[in-house]
Amino acid sequence: MKEATIERKLVSAAKLRGGICPKFVSPGFDGVPDRIVLLPGGKIGFVEVKALGKKPRPLQTARHKTLMKLGFRVFVIDSPEQIGEVLDEIENNL
Repeated sequence: MKEATIERKLVSAAKLRGGICPKFVSPGFDGVPDRIVLLPGGKIGFVEVKALGKKPRPLQTARHKTLMKLGFRVFVIDSPEQIGEVLDEIENNL
């Protein structure tokens, strides 16, 4: 499955839960995750979307580690079946 298809499904699923899932673009700071998931109650997570079987590039992995060291949740998904679980984890993050 194409990355863009999975990304659209993620955006729709976040919206169904009352949230938003804007594209994360950071000029001058390449390698950031594709999407920021913002759910009701101040819940936030970053999601890197990949085509089926693809892995993050080394720079992306480094950015993910930086965000995680700051205490943020970062997820990598490569199939639509992972979306529900990721959104559940973001919703339940205290």
